[in-house]
Amino acid sequence: MNILAIGCHPDDLEIGCGGTLARYVKRGDKVFMCHVANGDMGHIEIEPPELRVIRTKEAEEAAKLIGAEAINIDVSDGFVDSTNRETIDKIVEVVRYAEPDIIITHNPDDYMQDHMSTSNLAYNANFLATIKHYHATAPRSEKIAAVYYMDTLAGINFIPTEYVDITGEIELKLEALNCHQSQIKWMMDHDHIDFLDFVRTCSKFRGLQASVPYAEGFRPYLGWPRLTTTRLLP
Repeated sequence: MNILAIGCHPDDLEIGCGGTLARYVKRGDKVFMCHVANGDMGHIEIEPPELRVIRTKEAEEAAKLIGAEAINIDVSDGFVDSTNRETIDKIVEVVRYAEPDIIITHNPDDYMQDHMSTSNLAYNANFLATIKHYHATAPRSEKIAAVYYMDTLAGINFIPTEYVDITGEIELKLEALNCHQSQIKWMMDHDHIDFLDFVRTCSKFRGLQASVPYAEGFRPYLGWPRLTTTRLLP
């Protein structure tokens, strides 16, 4: 299968579904990790132009560890707009390129506007990619992919209906997340948050719910024609 994960900022996918993506790679699926925002506002001291370059490189390193292909839409933080035609077109092209069987993205009711806009962009691009005359120069997708929403930060306001056992992938998930040193070190130095431990704890919490050591939680979008009888999560 082809798996397209569309997150907002570099590190969002590692947090929400990094273990699941690693499981897909292990079983031989093709995985694409697309982030819409470039993370350029995610620091107090590092200026946006420099941070943009740093975070792009960190995302590429993390994807390489997982075994996925990194894609960067390169929108500045705070400017992710689900009605922006240029951004919509770029994500449509990503969908057509990846030809996904499943799209994983943010919960539409997440904790910040950039995340919610990314969720909406992924959902809409999934359909637009199948329309023949939408930018007719690019080949259209043959099918609308199933959509799964990944967990929110700390699991707040999110009740999973499906779980993926990531016990065998938890260390790789955290290793990939640790590639994002501009964020990990910043949160430790400025906010005194051990974010690697934070994410491990959240994965353990979902694992307790699913009766395994570590898990990630998801819920599918339940609407036509994105429904399927096929088990798509690994």
